[in-house]
Amino acid sequence: MIDAANKLPRAEFPRPQMRREEKNWKNLNGKWEFEFDHGNSGIARGMFRETANYSHEIIVPFCPESKLSGIEYKDFMRCVWYRKTVELPDGWDLSKGRVLIHFGAVDYYAQVWVNDEYIGGHKGGYCSFDLDLTDALRKVLAGDNASGAFRISVRAEDDQNSGAQPSGKQCFEYYSMGCHYTRTTGIWQTVWLEYVPEHYIRSIFITPDVKNEKVSVKLRPGRYLAEGSEIKLTVTDNGGQPFDPDRDDNAAGANEKKVLRTVTAKASWGETEIIVPMPGATLWNPCAPYLYGLEIELTAPGELTDRVTSYFGMRSVELTPDCLLVNGKKVFQRLILDQGFYPDGVYTAPTDDELRADIERSMAFGFNGARLHQKVFEQRFLYWADRLGYMCWGEHANWGFDVCNPAVRCVYVDEWSEIVERDYSNPSIIGWCPFNETAQADDTVGLIYRLTKRLDPSRPVIDTSGWFHHKTLDGRTGTDIYDFHDYEQNASVLSGRMKPYREDGVTPPHAPVTDKRAWRPDTPYFCSEFGGIMWKKDEAAGWGYGVGPQSADEFIERFGALVSILLADPTLCAFCYTQLTDVEQERNGLYTYEREAKFPPEVLRKFVAAKAAIEE
Repeated sequence: MIDAANKLPRAEFPRPQMRREEKNWKNLNGKWEFEFDHGNSGIARGMFRETANYSHEIIVPFCPESKLSGIEYKDFMRCVWYRKTVELPDGWDLSKGRVLIHFGAVDYYAQVWVNDEYIGGHKGGYCSFDLDLTDALRKVLAGDNASGAFRISVRAEDDQNSGAQPSGKQCFEYYSMGCHYTRTTGIWQTVWLEYVPEHYIRSIFITPDVKNEKVSVKLRPGRYLAEGSEIKLTVTDNGGQPFDPDRDDNAAGANEKKVLRTVTAKASWGETEIIVPMPGATLWNPCAPYLYGLEIELTAPGELTDRVTSYFGMRSVELTPDCLLVNGKKVFQRLILDQGFYPDGVYTAPTDDELRADIERSMAFGFNGARLHQKVFEQRFLYWADRLGYMCWGEHANWGFDVCNPAVRCVYVDEWSEIVERDYSNPSIIGWCPFNETAQADDTVGLIYRLTKRLDPSRPVIDTSGWFHHKTLDGRTGTDIYDFHDYEQNASVLSGRMKPYREDGVTPPHAPVTDKRAWRPDTPYFCSEFGGIMWKKDEAAGWGYGVGPQSADEFIERFGALVSILLADPTLCAFCYTQLTDVEQERNGLYTYEREAKFPPEVLRKFVAAKAAIEE
C-alpha cells in the first residue's frame, strides 16, 4: 500500500493486534540514506555521525537485494548502514510520554543510534523488536534544536554462512540454486515510531477458553507501573471483523461497535491476568472466522491513560490420537506450503493487498491453511489469516543454523521465544514447528520443543518437520504430531507406503538419515510435504520433484491422484502440498512467481475440497 500523500511504501499500520491512536505513531518507511560496509568497519569510521558519507538511497522496508529497494545488489553484504533525519510529530510531549522505535524485522544483528548516541541493538533476523529513544531525544531537544529533528542511524550485520544465525531459504552461494533463493540483508519490514505514556502496555497475550466460555487476557507493562494503576478491558462485537482504519473494505457495520462487557482490575507490576466471560460466543472457525474487538485502558491517578485496541477469536485446538480438533470438531488440514518470497520485494510483499491476495489464491484452490515455511511472516499476514479464517503453522527459518553447536544455542532460544510470544494471540496460528528436516540434533530440537510447550501449552508442536522426530530421554518420540515428507509422484506407490510409514516409522527414500523414528499410536499423522509437481509455462530452466508431466491433463491427473490418496487415508489428519507459487528456479507452484494461476483454480479445487476420510 502506498500512501498517496506521503508516497510511503507499506503505509498501513504494521501491528494490528495492538494499536494506539493514529496520532501516536509515525511510519518511517520510504527513502533512507544507505551505504555498504563490506569491511565491517563502519563503527570505527563513525558511520553514525552527521559527517559520514552515504553514497546511495534505499526505499525501506525493502531489502537492498530487491528491485523495490532501488539498490538491487545481489552479492553478499557483510554489513550495511541506514540513516534518516526525522522530526517528532506535534503533540509528542517528552515530559509526559516516551518515544519507541519499532522494527518489523532486520536481518540479522541491528544496532541503532540517535545522533551520535548509541541506543541499543537486537539479534535475530525474523522477529519484531523496539528500542526506547526517549532519553536520547530529551538531550537532543534540550539544545537549540527547535524543530525537534534528529538522525536515526541503523547498522545491520549479516553473516548468514556463519552457522550462528537462522537464514531459512536464503542461498549460501552467490547464485540461487535448488530450494535456496535470493538473500535478504538488513531492514525488510516496516520501521515506525510510537508515542506512549510514561507508563504503558508493552504486550498482550490472549488465550480463549471455548469449553469454559471465557477468554484470558494477560498484559505486561513497559518499564514499571505508577501507583494505583488499573486496567479496564472492553469487549466489543464489530460484526465479526476487527475495524482497521487503514483499509476501505472493512466489514459492514464495523464502525458500529456493540459493547458486550467491561471488566476492570488492579494492575500488577509484572503481569496482570484478566478473565472475561464469553457466554454464547460465536466461534472462530477455519474458513468461517468471527473476531471480537478488545479495547484496553491503563490508568493511574495523575497519569496519561494508555489506550490500546486489539481483537481476538474464540477458538480451541485439541489433539486426539488420530486427528486435530478445532472447536471440538474434526478438521482435515488442507495446507499449502508458502515460502513467502516475492519477485520484486524478495522477503517483503510489495503491498498489504498482496499479503491478503496470497491467502485468497490458496483458498481459491480449496486449501484452508498453510505451513509458513522457513520464514517468519509479518504480522499483517497473520491479521489477514485471522480475518479470512486461514489456519497457519508458525515456523522458524532454521536452515543455515548449526543446530548441533551448543555455543550458539542461546541465539535460537531467544529468537524463537520472541516469535512465539509475538504471534501467540493470533487465532489463525494453529500450531508451531521450530525446525524443518533437521536430523541428528536431539539435544537442541528437544530443548526447543519443550520450551515451545512451556511458552504455549494451548497449541500442538511438531518438533522438526519431516525425516525424523527427536527422542525423549525415555526413548519416546518427542512430538505432538507425527509428520513426514514424501515427494513420490506415483499415487499407487505413495499409497503402498502410507501404512508402513505409520506402523514402522519408515524413513523416506530421500532423507539423509539412517535411524527410523517410529510413530507413536497416540500421535496424529500428517503428510506435511508432498506433490511438488513441476509445471512450467515457459522454456526457462527450473526444477520440480520427479519427472514433470508432459501435458496439462497429465498434471491434473497426477495432482488429483496424489491428493485423493491422502484424503482417503483414514489415519491421516492433514496434508501440505508443495507449493503455492514458484520461487525463482523452483517451478513447482500452483502459481507462477508473478502470481499467475497455472490452472483454473476450480479444476484442482474439486480434488482438494473433497471430503476426507476422517471427516466422514
